Amino acid sequence: MVCPWLERETFDSHADFLANFRVKLPLTFNFGFDVLDAVAAREPDRRALVWCDDHGGERSFTMGEMARESSRAARAFMALGIRRGDAVMLILKRRYEFWFALMGLCKIGAIAIPATHQLMKKDLVYRVKASGVKMILCVNEPSIRDAVDQALAETPVGVRALVNGGDDGSPWVDFQALMAGASDRLDEADCARKTGASDIMLLYFTSGTTGMPKMVRHNFLYPFGHLVTAKYWQCCRDGGLHLTIADTGWAKAAWGKIYGQWMCGSAVMVYDMEKFHARSVLKVVAKYGVTTFCAPPTMYRYFIKEDLQAYDFTRLAHCVVAGEPLNPEVYQKFLQGTGLKLHEAYGQTELTVVAGTFPWMTPKPGSMGCAAPGYELDLLDHEGRSCEVGEEGQLVVRTGVVKPLGMFDGYHRDAGLTRKVWHHDTYYTGDMAWRDQDGYYWFVGRADDVIKSSGYRIGPFEVESALLEHPAVLECAVTGVADRDRGQVVKATVVLSHGHAPSDEVARELQEHVKHVTAPYKYPRIVEFVSELPKTISGKIRRVQIRQNDEAKG
Repeated sequence: MVCPWLERETFDSHADFLANFRVKLPLTFNFGFDVLDAVAAREPDRRALVWCDDHGGERSFTMGEMARESSRAARAFMALGIRRGDAVMLILKRRYEFWFALMGLCKIGAIAIPATHQLMKKDLVYRVKASGVKMILCVNEPSIRDAVDQALAETPVGVRALVNGGDDGSPWVDFQALMAGASDRLDEADCARKTGASDIMLLYFTSGTTGMPKMVRHNFLYPFGHLVTAKYWQCCRDGGLHLTIADTGWAKAAWGKIYGQWMCGSAVMVYDMEKFHARSVLKVVAKYGVTTFCAPPTMYRYFIKEDLQAYDFTRLAHCVVAGEPLNPEVYQKFLQGTGLKLHEAYGQTELTVVAGTFPWMTPKPGSMGCAAPGYELDLLDHEGRSCEVGEEGQLVVRTGVVKPLGMFDGYHRDAGLTRKVWHHDTYYTGDMAWRDQDGYYWFVGRADDVIKSSGYRIGPFEVESALLEHPAVLECAVTGVADRDRGQVVKATVVLSHGHAPSDEVARELQEHVKHVTAPYKYPRIVEFVSELPKTISGKIRRVQIRQNDEAKG
Protein backbone atom coordinates (compact mmCIF):
# COMPACT_ATOMS: atom_id res chain seq x y z
CA MET A 1 0.00 0.00 0.00
CA VAL A 2 1.49 3.33 -1.08
CA CYS A 3 1.30 5.97 1.66
CA PRO A 4 -0.66 8.75 -0.08
CA TRP A 5 0.26 11.43 2.47
CA LEU A 6 4.03 11.34 1.83
CA GLU A 7 5.79 13.09 -1.02
CA ARG A 8 8.66 10.60 -0.69
CA GLU A 9 8.77 7.32 1.21
CA THR A 10 12.47 6.36 1.06
CA PHE A 11 15.56 8.25 2.15
CA ASP A 12 19.29 7.57 1.86
CA SER A 13 20.53 9.16 5.07
CA HIS A 14 19.49 11.08 8.14
CA ALA A 15 20.44 14.34 6.41
CA ASP A 16 18.24 13.40 3.45
CA PHE A 17 15.43 12.50 5.84
CA LEU A 18 15.59 15.84 7.66
CA ALA A 19 15.81 17.87 4.47
CA ASN A 20 13.24 16.11 2.32
CA PHE A 21 10.59 14.50 4.51
CA ARG A 22 7.30 16.09 3.52
CA VAL A 23 3.69 15.32 4.46
CA LYS A 24 0.87 16.33 2.13
CA LEU A 25 -1.28 17.77 4.88
CA PRO A 26 -4.99 18.36 4.10
CA LEU A 27 -6.88 21.33 5.51
CA THR A 28 -9.39 19.00 7.16
CA PHE A 29 -8.99 15.36 8.10
CA ASN A 30 -10.88 12.67 9.96
CA PHE A 31 -8.94 9.45 10.50
CA GLY A 32 -12.14 7.41 10.78
CA PHE A 33 -13.28 8.35 7.28
CA ASP A 34 -10.08 9.32 5.48
CA VAL A 35 -8.01 6.33 6.58
CA LEU A 36 -10.18 3.55 8.02
CA ASP A 37 -13.19 3.86 5.72
CA ALA A 38 -11.09 4.81 2.70
CA VAL A 39 -8.85 1.75 3.02
CA ALA A 40 -11.87 -0.44 3.75
CA ALA A 41 -13.53 0.76 0.53
CA ARG A 42 -10.46 -0.16 -1.54
CA GLU A 43 -9.36 -3.29 0.34
CA PRO A 44 -12.14 -4.52 2.64
CA ASP A 45 -10.30 -7.79 3.35
CA ARG A 46 -7.01 -6.15 4.35
CA ARG A 47 -6.02 -7.29 7.86
CA ALA A 48 -6.45 -4.53 10.44
CA LEU A 49 -6.15 -6.04 13.91
CA VAL A 50 -5.22 -9.39 15.45
CA TRP A 51 -6.25 -9.89 19.09
CA CYS A 52 -5.54 -12.61 21.63
CA ASP A 53 -5.69 -12.95 25.40
CA ASP A 54 -4.31 -15.14 28.20
CA HIS A 55 -7.30 -17.49 28.09
CA GLY A 56 -7.04 -18.73 24.53
CA GLY A 57 -9.29 -16.07 23.04
CA GLU A 58 -8.46 -15.05 19.48
CA ARG A 59 -10.08 -12.58 17.07
CA SER A 60 -8.98 -11.07 13.78
CA PHE A 61 -10.58 -8.07 12.09
CA THR A 62 -10.32 -6.76 8.55
CA MET A 63 -10.44 -3.09 7.64
CA GLY A 64 -13.96 -3.65 6.32
CA GLU A 65 -15.09 -5.11 9.64
CA MET A 66 -13.41 -2.29 11.57
CA ALA A 67 -15.12 0.31 9.43
CA ARG A 68 -18.55 -1.24 10.01
CA GLU A 69 -18.10 -1.81 13.75
CA SER A 70 -16.83 1.73 14.30
CA SER A 71 -19.88 3.12 12.48
CA ARG A 72 -22.13 1.04 14.72
CA ALA A 73 -20.24 2.41 17.73
CA ALA A 74 -20.75 5.94 16.43
CA ARG A 75 -24.50 5.33 16.20
CA ALA A 76 -24.53 3.84 19.72
CA PHE A 77 -22.78 6.93 21.10
CA MET A 78 -25.24 9.20 19.32
CA ALA A 79 -28.16 7.20 20.70
CA LEU A 80 -26.80 7.99 24.16
CA GLY A 81 -26.68 11.70 23.40
CA ILE A 82 -23.01 12.08 22.51
CA ARG A 83 -22.37 14.73 19.89
CA ARG A 84 -19.46 16.58 18.32
CA GLY A 85 -17.15 18.09 20.95
CA ASP A 86 -18.46 15.93 23.82
CA ALA A 87 -15.85 14.15 25.95
CA VAL A 88 -16.05 10.39 26.52
CA MET A 89 -13.69 8.47 28.79
CA LEU A 90 -12.67 5.00 27.58
CA ILE A 91 -11.51 2.47 30.20
CA LEU A 92 -11.29 -0.58 27.96
CA LYS A 93 -7.91 -2.15 28.81
CA ARG A 94 -6.74 -4.03 25.70
CA ARG A 95 -10.21 -5.15 24.60
CA TYR A 96 -10.74 -4.91 20.84
CA GLU A 97 -13.86 -2.83 21.51
CA PHE A 98 -11.46 0.04 22.24
CA TRP A 99 -10.79 0.38 18.51
CA PHE A 100 -14.50 0.36 17.67
CA ALA A 101 -15.17 3.06 20.26
CA LEU A 102 -12.16 5.24 19.44
CA MET A 103 -13.01 5.29 15.74
CA GLY A 104 -16.72 5.76 16.45
CA LEU A 105 -16.00 8.87 18.50
CA CYS A 106 -13.64 10.08 15.80
CA LYS A 107 -16.34 9.81 13.14
CA ILE A 108 -18.80 11.95 15.08
CA GLY A 109 -16.14 14.47 16.13
CA ALA A 110 -16.35 13.69 19.84
CA ILE A 111 -13.36 13.80 22.19
CA ALA A 112 -11.86 10.51 23.34
CA ILE A 113 -10.16 10.36 26.73
CA PRO A 114 -8.36 7.01 26.96
CA ALA A 115 -7.77 6.03 30.59
CA THR A 116 -6.08 3.17 32.37
CA HIS A 117 -8.07 0.58 34.30
CA GLN A 118 -5.80 1.15 37.31
CA LEU A 119 -7.48 4.43 38.20
CA MET A 120 -9.01 4.60 41.65
CA LYS A 121 -11.92 6.72 42.86
CA LYS A 122 -9.85 9.86 43.54
CA ASP A 123 -8.12 9.56 40.15
CA LEU A 124 -11.44 9.31 38.36
CA VAL A 125 -13.02 12.18 40.29
CA TYR A 126 -10.06 14.42 39.41
CA ARG A 127 -10.21 13.49 35.71
CA VAL A 128 -13.98 13.81 35.37
CA LYS A 129 -14.03 17.24 37.02
CA ALA A 130 -11.02 18.48 35.08
CA SER A 131 -12.20 17.41 31.64
CA GLY A 132 -15.98 17.66 31.81
CA VAL A 133 -16.61 14.05 30.81
CA LYS A 134 -20.17 13.34 29.58
CA MET A 135 -19.89 9.56 29.37
CA ILE A 136 -17.68 6.75 30.64
CA LEU A 137 -17.40 3.50 28.69
CA CYS A 138 -15.55 0.70 30.44
CA VAL A 139 -14.96 -3.01 30.75
CA ASN A 140 -17.43 -4.84 32.99
CA GLU A 141 -15.05 -5.90 35.75
CA PRO A 142 -15.99 -5.47 39.43
CA SER A 143 -12.95 -3.38 40.40
CA ILE A 144 -13.39 -0.99 37.47
CA ARG A 145 -17.15 -0.77 37.83
CA ASP A 146 -16.93 -0.13 41.58
CA ALA A 147 -14.32 2.61 41.17
CA VAL A 148 -16.47 4.36 38.56
CA ASP A 149 -19.63 4.02 40.70
CA GLN A 150 -17.83 5.51 43.70
CA ALA A 151 -16.44 8.38 41.65
CA LEU A 152 -19.73 9.19 39.95
CA ALA A 153 -21.51 9.30 43.31
CA GLU A 154 -19.33 12.32 44.01
CA THR A 155 -19.22 13.89 40.56
CA PRO A 156 -22.11 12.70 38.35
CA VAL A 157 -21.70 11.93 34.64
CA GLY A 158 -24.61 11.66 32.21
CA VAL A 159 -23.97 8.14 30.92
CA ARG A 160 -22.02 5.13 32.12
CA ALA A 161 -21.82 2.11 29.81
CA LEU A 162 -20.18 -1.30 29.58
CA VAL A 163 -18.83 -3.23 26.61
CA ASN A 164 -19.61 -6.65 28.06
CA GLY A 165 -22.85 -6.52 30.01
CA GLY A 166 -25.06 -4.00 31.74
CA ASP A 167 -28.60 -2.60 31.52
CA ASP A 168 -29.70 -4.90 34.35
CA GLY A 169 -31.80 -2.28 36.08
CA SER A 170 -28.66 -0.45 37.20
CA PRO A 171 -27.41 2.89 35.85
CA TRP A 172 -25.13 0.99 33.48
CA VAL A 173 -25.99 0.74 29.77
CA ASP A 174 -25.13 -2.30 27.63
CA PHE A 175 -23.10 -0.64 24.88
CA GLN A 176 -22.63 -3.84 22.90
CA ALA A 177 -26.39 -4.37 22.73
CA LEU A 178 -26.78 -0.85 21.35
CA MET A 179 -24.09 -1.53 18.76
CA ALA A 180 -25.68 -4.83 17.77
CA GLY A 181 -28.93 -3.09 16.92
CA ALA A 182 -27.33 -0.15 15.14
CA SER A 183 -26.82 0.37 11.43
CA ASP A 184 -23.27 0.21 10.09
CA ARG A 185 -23.90 3.21 7.84
CA LEU A 186 -23.62 6.85 8.85
CA ASP A 187 -25.57 9.70 7.31
CA GLU A 188 -23.65 12.80 6.27
CA ALA A 189 -25.62 14.86 8.79
CA ASP A 190 -24.53 12.57 11.63
CA CYS A 191 -20.83 12.79 10.82
CA ALA A 192 -17.93 15.11 11.44
CA ARG A 193 -16.04 14.69 8.18
CA LYS A 194 -14.62 18.22 8.25
CA THR A 195 -12.44 18.07 11.33
CA GLY A 196 -8.94 19.46 11.67
CA ALA A 197 -6.57 21.55 13.74
CA SER A 198 -9.34 23.54 15.42
CA ASP A 199 -11.09 20.45 16.82
CA ILE A 200 -10.00 18.35 19.81
CA MET A 201 -9.72 14.65 19.01
CA LEU A 202 -7.87 13.30 22.06
CA LEU A 203 -7.23 14.28 25.66
CA TYR A 204 -4.49 12.36 27.43
CA PHE A 205 -3.71 12.70 31.10
CA THR A 206 0.03 12.58 31.74
CA SER A 207 1.39 9.98 34.14
CA GLY A 208 2.04 12.47 36.95
CA THR A 209 5.66 11.71 37.84
CA THR A 210 6.20 15.22 39.24
CA GLY A 211 2.70 16.37 40.22
CA MET A 212 -0.96 16.12 39.32
CA PRO A 213 -1.62 14.72 35.82
CA LYS A 214 -1.98 17.32 33.07
CA MET A 215 -4.54 17.18 30.25
CA VAL A 216 -2.70 17.06 26.94
CA ARG A 217 -4.82 18.27 24.02
CA HIS A 218 -4.38 16.81 20.50
CA ASN A 219 -6.34 17.80 17.39
CA PHE A 220 -7.59 15.76 14.44
CA LEU A 221 -4.33 16.22 12.48
CA TYR A 222 -2.40 14.44 15.26
CA PRO A 223 -2.19 11.08 13.38
CA PHE A 224 0.10 12.63 10.76
CA GLY A 225 2.77 13.07 13.43
CA HIS A 226 2.92 9.31 13.81
CA LEU A 227 3.92 8.64 10.21
CA VAL A 228 7.50 9.11 11.42
CA THR A 229 6.80 6.99 14.49
CA ALA A 230 5.46 4.00 12.59
CA LYS A 231 7.23 4.09 9.24
CA TYR A 232 10.70 5.35 10.11
CA TRP A 233 11.27 4.43 13.76
CA GLN A 234 9.19 1.28 14.26
CA CYS A 235 9.74 0.41 10.55
CA CYS A 236 6.19 -0.91 10.17
CA ARG A 237 5.74 -2.31 6.69
CA ASP A 238 2.90 -2.83 4.29
CA GLY A 239 1.21 -6.13 5.16
CA GLY A 240 3.19 -6.47 8.38
CA LEU A 241 2.01 -7.01 11.95
CA HIS A 242 3.12 -4.58 14.65
CA LEU A 243 2.99 -5.17 18.40
CA THR A 244 3.49 -2.36 20.89
CA ILE A 245 3.21 -3.40 24.53
CA ALA A 246 1.01 -0.70 26.03
CA ASP A 247 -2.29 -0.27 27.80
CA THR A 248 -4.83 1.64 25.72
CA GLY A 249 -5.09 4.21 28.50
CA TRP A 250 -1.70 5.73 27.67
CA ALA A 251 -0.41 7.75 24.72
CA LYS A 252 1.95 4.90 23.84
CA ALA A 253 -1.12 3.17 22.41
CA ALA A 254 -1.60 6.07 19.99
CA TRP A 255 2.07 5.72 19.06
CA GLY A 256 1.92 2.00 18.38
CA LYS A 257 -1.59 0.60 18.16
CA ILE A 258 -3.49 2.47 15.44
CA TYR A 259 -2.66 5.70 13.64
CA GLY A 260 0.75 5.42 12.01
CA GLN A 261 0.51 1.66 11.62
CA TRP A 262 -2.73 1.73 9.61
CA MET A 263 -1.53 4.73 7.59
CA CYS A 264 1.47 2.79 6.32
CA GLY A 265 -0.39 -0.48 5.74
CA SER A 266 0.56 -2.51 8.80
CA ALA A 267 -1.91 -4.48 10.90
CA VAL A 268 -1.88 -4.14 14.68
CA MET A 269 -1.28 -7.02 17.09
CA VAL A 270 -2.97 -6.77 20.49
CA TYR A 271 -2.05 -9.05 23.36
CA ASP A 272 -4.72 -8.63 26.05
CA MET A 273 -2.66 -9.80 29.03
CA GLU A 274 -3.56 -9.46 32.68
CA LYS A 275 0.05 -9.43 33.87
CA PHE A 276 3.35 -9.20 32.08
CA HIS A 277 5.23 -12.47 31.71
CA ALA A 278 8.25 -12.35 29.43
CA ARG A 279 7.79 -15.88 28.16
CA SER A 280 4.13 -15.30 27.26
CA VAL A 281 4.94 -12.16 25.27
CA LEU A 282 7.74 -13.92 23.37
CA LYS A 283 5.38 -16.79 22.54
CA VAL A 284 2.83 -14.34 21.10
CA VAL A 285 5.50 -12.64 18.98
CA ALA A 286 6.58 -16.00 17.57
CA LYS A 287 3.12 -17.58 17.18
CA TYR A 288 1.48 -14.74 15.28
CA GLY A 289 4.49 -13.78 13.19
CA VAL A 290 4.93 -10.26 14.54
CA THR A 291 7.17 -8.32 12.16
CA THR A 292 7.87 -5.18 14.21
CA PHE A 293 7.88 -4.86 17.99
CA CYS A 294 8.05 -2.16 20.66
CA ALA A 295 8.38 -2.50 24.45
CA PRO A 296 9.88 -0.49 27.33
CA PRO A 297 13.42 -1.23 28.56
CA THR A 298 12.12 -2.92 31.71
CA MET A 299 10.54 -5.67 29.62
CA TYR A 300 13.66 -6.20 27.58
CA ARG A 301 15.54 -6.74 30.85
CA TYR A 302 13.25 -9.73 31.42
CA PHE A 303 13.42 -10.92 27.81
CA ILE A 304 17.19 -11.37 27.93
CA LYS A 305 16.83 -13.77 30.86
CA GLU A 306 14.95 -16.16 28.56
CA ASP A 307 16.47 -18.49 25.97
CA LEU A 308 15.74 -16.19 23.03
CA GLN A 309 17.06 -18.66 20.49
CA ALA A 310 14.30 -21.11 21.45
CA TYR A 311 11.68 -18.89 19.75
CA ASP A 312 10.92 -18.66 16.05
CA PHE A 313 11.57 -15.01 15.29
CA THR A 314 12.08 -15.49 11.55
CA ARG A 315 9.43 -12.89 10.71
CA LEU A 316 10.55 -10.40 13.36
CA ALA A 317 12.47 -7.75 11.45
CA HIS A 318 12.75 -4.68 13.68
CA CYS A 319 12.57 -3.94 17.43
CA VAL A 320 12.38 -0.60 19.16
CA VAL A 321 12.44 0.61 22.74
CA ALA A 322 11.24 3.78 24.49
CA GLY A 323 10.07 5.08 27.84
CA GLU A 324 13.46 5.41 29.48
CA PRO A 325 17.08 5.04 28.32
CA LEU A 326 18.30 1.54 27.51
CA ASN A 327 21.08 -0.07 29.48
CA PRO A 328 23.89 -1.10 27.06
CA GLU A 329 24.11 -4.56 28.63
CA VAL A 330 20.48 -5.25 27.68
CA TYR A 331 21.14 -4.07 24.13
CA GLN A 332 24.08 -6.43 23.70
CA LYS A 333 22.38 -9.48 25.18
CA PHE A 334 19.24 -8.99 23.08
CA LEU A 335 21.40 -8.63 19.98
CA GLN A 336 23.26 -11.84 20.85
CA GLY A 337 20.00 -13.73 21.41
CA THR A 338 18.06 -12.52 18.37
CA GLY A 339 20.47 -10.86 15.96
CA LEU A 340 18.31 -7.73 16.17
CA LYS A 341 19.51 -4.27 17.16
CA LEU A 342 17.29 -2.23 19.45
CA HIS A 343 16.41 1.22 18.13
CA GLU A 344 15.65 3.83 20.79
CA ALA A 345 13.60 7.01 20.57
CA TYR A 346 12.44 9.85 22.78
CA GLY A 347 9.13 11.64 22.98
CA GLN A 348 6.40 12.73 25.35
CA THR A 349 2.62 12.58 25.61
CA GLU A 350 2.73 16.18 24.40
CA LEU A 351 4.84 15.26 21.36
CA THR A 352 5.54 12.43 18.94
CA VAL A 353 9.01 11.02 18.18
CA VAL A 354 11.27 13.98 18.92
CA ALA A 355 14.51 12.08 18.40
CA GLY A 356 15.07 8.54 17.28
CA THR A 357 17.42 5.91 15.93
CA PHE A 358 16.21 5.62 12.36
CA PRO A 359 16.95 2.77 9.88
CA TRP A 360 20.04 4.32 8.28
CA MET A 361 21.61 5.14 11.67
CA THR A 362 23.93 3.05 13.80
CA PRO A 363 22.35 2.59 17.25
CA LYS A 364 24.31 3.90 20.22
CA PRO A 365 22.93 2.01 23.23
CA GLY A 366 21.58 4.46 25.78
CA SER A 367 21.14 7.28 23.26
CA MET A 368 17.72 8.50 22.18
CA GLY A 369 19.10 9.07 18.67
CA CYS A 370 19.03 12.15 16.44
CA ALA A 371 16.38 14.79 15.81
CA ALA A 372 13.25 13.73 13.92
CA PRO A 373 12.11 15.77 10.89
CA GLY A 374 10.02 18.76 11.87
CA TYR A 375 11.58 19.03 15.33
CA GLU A 376 14.07 21.87 15.72
CA LEU A 377 15.84 20.88 18.92
CA ASP A 378 18.15 22.79 21.21
CA LEU A 379 19.73 22.33 24.63
CA LEU A 380 19.66 25.28 27.03
CA ASP A 381 21.76 25.76 30.14
CA HIS A 382 20.37 27.24 33.36
CA GLU A 383 20.94 30.76 31.97
CA GLY A 384 19.06 30.03 28.75
CA ARG A 385 22.10 29.79 26.49
CA SER A 386 22.50 27.08 23.85
CA CYS A 387 24.79 24.30 24.97
CA GLU A 388 27.89 23.12 23.20
CA VAL A 389 28.61 19.51 22.24
CA GLY A 390 28.94 17.41 25.39
CA GLU A 391 27.34 20.03 27.64
CA GLU A 392 24.20 19.16 29.58
CA GLY A 393 21.10 21.29 29.24
CA GLN A 394 17.32 21.19 29.10
CA LEU A 395 15.96 19.82 25.83
CA VAL A 396 13.66 22.31 24.11
CA VAL A 397 11.68 22.39 20.86
CA ARG A 398 11.81 25.57 18.81
CA THR A 399 8.39 26.32 17.28
CA GLY A 400 8.97 29.77 15.77
CA VAL A 401 9.27 28.56 12.18
CA VAL A 402 6.82 25.66 12.28
CA LYS A 403 4.97 23.66 14.90
CA PRO A 404 5.93 19.97 14.54
CA LEU A 405 3.26 17.62 13.23
CA GLY A 406 1.58 15.84 16.13
CA MET A 407 2.71 18.32 18.77
CA PHE A 408 0.00 19.12 21.30
CA ASP A 409 -2.09 22.28 21.21
CA GLY A 410 -1.62 22.97 24.90
CA TYR A 411 -2.90 21.79 28.27
CA HIS A 412 -6.69 21.66 28.22
CA ARG A 413 -8.35 24.35 30.35
CA ASP A 414 -4.97 25.51 31.69
CA ALA A 415 -3.51 28.34 29.62
CA GLY A 416 -1.24 29.33 32.50
CA LEU A 417 0.45 25.95 32.64
CA THR A 418 0.76 25.95 28.84
CA ARG A 419 2.52 29.33 28.93
CA LYS A 420 4.83 28.09 31.68
CA VAL A 421 6.30 25.36 29.46
CA TRP A 422 5.75 26.91 26.02
CA HIS A 423 6.67 30.56 25.56
CA HIS A 424 8.74 32.72 23.21
CA ASP A 425 8.25 30.08 20.49
CA THR A 426 10.03 27.50 22.63
CA TYR A 427 8.60 24.41 24.31
CA TYR A 428 10.53 23.27 27.40
CA THR A 429 10.39 19.49 27.76
CA GLY A 430 11.61 19.45 31.36
CA ASP A 431 14.16 16.77 30.41
CA MET A 432 17.92 17.18 30.68
CA ALA A 433 20.17 15.78 27.97
CA TRP A 434 23.44 16.31 26.11
CA ARG A 435 24.42 15.97 22.46
CA ASP A 436 27.52 14.25 21.10
CA GLN A 437 29.61 15.22 18.08
CA ASP A 438 27.48 13.02 15.79
CA GLY A 439 24.23 14.74 16.74
CA TYR A 440 22.97 11.92 18.98
CA TYR A 441 21.11 13.00 22.12
CA TRP A 442 21.66 11.35 25.51
CA PHE A 443 19.09 11.52 28.31
CA VAL A 444 20.28 12.68 31.73
CA GLY A 445 17.04 12.97 33.72
CA ARG A 446 14.10 15.21 34.46
CA ALA A 447 15.20 18.77 35.19
CA ASP A 448 13.74 18.43 38.68
CA ASP A 449 15.67 15.20 39.22
CA VAL A 450 19.18 16.48 38.42
CA ILE A 451 21.34 16.45 41.55
CA LYS A 452 23.71 19.36 42.33
CA SER A 453 26.49 18.13 44.63
CA SER A 454 29.72 20.00 45.45
CA GLY A 455 29.51 21.95 42.20
CA TYR A 456 28.78 18.85 40.08
CA ARG A 457 25.54 18.24 38.20
CA ILE A 458 24.65 14.55 38.39
CA GLY A 459 21.93 12.92 36.30
CA PRO A 460 20.16 10.04 38.04
CA PHE A 461 20.06 7.77 34.98
CA GLU A 462 23.82 7.25 34.78
CA VAL A 463 24.00 6.24 38.43
CA GLU A 464 20.92 4.03 38.10
CA SER A 465 22.42 2.33 35.05
CA ALA A 466 25.59 1.58 36.98
CA LEU A 467 23.62 0.13 39.88
CA LEU A 468 21.46 -2.02 37.59
CA GLU A 469 24.58 -3.75 36.28
CA HIS A 470 25.11 -5.21 39.75
CA PRO A 471 23.43 -8.61 40.19
CA ALA A 472 22.03 -7.66 43.60
CA VAL A 473 19.93 -4.81 42.18
CA LEU A 474 16.46 -5.47 40.75
CA GLU A 475 15.23 -1.87 40.65
CA CYS A 476 16.53 1.45 41.88
CA ALA A 477 15.88 5.18 41.95
CA VAL A 478 18.52 7.84 42.46
CA THR A 479 17.63 11.18 44.06
CA GLY A 480 19.32 14.08 45.80
CA VAL A 481 19.20 14.66 49.54
CA ALA A 482 19.92 18.07 51.08
CA ASP A 483 23.38 18.31 52.65
CA ARG A 484 24.84 21.26 54.56
CA ASP A 485 28.33 20.95 53.12
CA ARG A 486 27.72 19.68 49.58
CA GLY A 487 24.30 21.16 48.79
CA GLN A 488 23.02 17.72 47.92
CA VAL A 489 24.34 14.19 48.10
CA VAL A 490 23.35 11.24 45.95
CA LYS A 491 20.94 8.74 47.43
CA ALA A 492 20.06 5.34 45.95
CA THR A 493 16.77 3.71 46.88
CA VAL A 494 17.20 0.05 45.99
CA VAL A 495 15.00 -3.01 45.56
CA LEU A 496 17.22 -6.07 45.87
CA SER A 497 17.07 -9.12 43.61
CA HIS A 498 15.88 -12.47 44.93
CA GLY A 499 18.53 -14.07 47.12
CA HIS A 500 20.04 -10.81 48.35
CA ALA A 501 19.31 -9.29 51.76
CA PRO A 502 19.83 -5.68 52.91
CA SER A 503 23.04 -5.08 54.87
CA ASP A 504 25.75 -2.50 55.36
CA GLU A 505 28.08 -4.81 53.45
CA VAL A 506 25.79 -4.85 50.37
CA ALA A 507 25.44 -1.06 50.57
CA ARG A 508 29.24 -0.62 50.56
CA GLU A 509 29.56 -3.10 47.72
CA LEU A 510 27.09 -1.09 45.63
CA GLN A 511 28.89 2.15 46.42
CA GLU A 512 32.22 0.71 45.33
CA HIS A 513 30.62 -0.73 42.22
CA VAL A 514 29.34 2.72 41.14
CA LYS A 515 32.73 4.30 41.83
CA HIS A 516 34.37 1.88 39.42
CA VAL A 517 31.66 1.94 36.72
CA THR A 518 31.21 5.71 36.54
CA ALA A 519 32.89 8.82 37.93
CA PRO A 520 33.68 8.40 41.65
CA TYR A 521 31.95 11.66 42.64
CA LYS A 522 28.64 10.17 41.44
CA TYR A 523 28.51 7.28 43.89
CA PRO A 524 25.51 7.16 46.29
CA ARG A 525 26.60 8.29 49.74
CA ILE A 526 23.23 7.09 51.03
CA VAL A 527 21.79 3.67 50.18
CA GLU A 528 18.29 2.75 51.34
CA PHE A 529 16.79 -0.70 50.76
CA VAL A 530 13.04 -0.93 50.17
CA SER A 531 10.61 -3.65 49.13
CA GLU A 532 9.15 -1.55 46.30
CA LEU A 533 9.53 1.86 44.69
CA PRO A 534 6.74 4.45 44.51
CA LYS A 535 5.36 4.52 40.98
CA THR A 536 2.67 6.14 38.91
CA ILE A 537 -0.19 3.99 37.65
CA SER A 538 1.70 3.73 34.35
CA GLY A 539 4.68 2.18 36.13
CA LYS A 540 7.04 5.16 36.09
CA ILE A 541 9.12 5.78 39.21
CA ARG A 542 7.99 8.79 41.25
CA ARG A 543 11.30 10.24 42.41
CA VAL A 544 9.40 13.30 43.59
CA GLN A 545 7.67 11.14 46.21
CA ILE A 546 11.00 9.76 47.42
CA ARG A 547 12.30 13.33 47.79
CA GLN A 548 9.15 14.40 49.62
CA ASN A 549 9.42 11.45 52.00
CA ASP A 550 13.05 12.35 52.75
CA GLU A 551 12.12 15.98 53.37
CA ALA A 552 9.34 14.90 55.73
CA LYS A 553 11.85 12.84 57.71
CA GLY A 554 13.93 15.98 58.15
